[in-house]
Amino acid sequence: MSELTAETRAHMVELTHRYPEKRSAIMPILHLAQSVQDEITPEAMQMCAEVLDLTTAEVNAVATFYTMYKRRPVGKHHIGICTNTLCALLGGDAVYEAVSERLGAGHNETDVDGTFWLERIECQAACTHAPAMTVDWEFMDCQTPASAVDVIDRLARGETVVSTRGPAIRDFQATEHTLAFPDDGLAGEGGEADAIMCAGLTVAKERGMSAPPAPAQGA
Repeated sequence: MSELTAETRAHMVELTHRYPEKRSAIMPILHLAQSVQDEITPEAMQMCAEVLDLTTAEVNAVATFYTMYKRRPVGKHHIGICTNTLCALLGGDAVYEAVSERLGAGHNETDVDGTFWLERIECQAACTHAPAMTVDWEFMDCQTPASAVDVIDRLARGETVVSTRGPAIRDFQATEHTLAFPDDGLAGEGGEADAIMCAGLTVAKERGMSAPPAPAQGA
């Protein structure tokens, strides 16, 4: 495990300057700590509390409430598979079971060598592209059991895997750093809205449909 350093603390302080109240920086600071240590440790919560003038209990409350913060090492890649309503209807459970079998891991578990962390996700906010899977929070859309396992196999071989609407997959800790400092230079990577996302707009245009005009002010 990497150690939190004076540089880490300086970056935490930098994050506090982005908010009117420094305690509001708690979530990006926790992501920053996780980018260094691959989990949220007692040491990280202590440093976070000192920087934000909070108690460790207050920091722990946030770190344990949000599921993106982990209390055990995640490993190189976090795999999230949505099994909520629409994804489940379109095969999300089958995708999850195939990946679980491939990794030999269940929900919130790592594979035998600690490379992949598997998580059953309640919602990825990607219903248009169900079943959805994320790798280090980058989308892999419209998955099947076979395509999802293929993604795992390619990552295990060290091959480059490009997300379906974002950059090439890096690793979990790199993504955690981006969640702390979003200006990673990758905002232009990936495609634009596709035909699936724009299906409703396409049908509306074909049928000459439009939204009613907004009422005049004061009406």
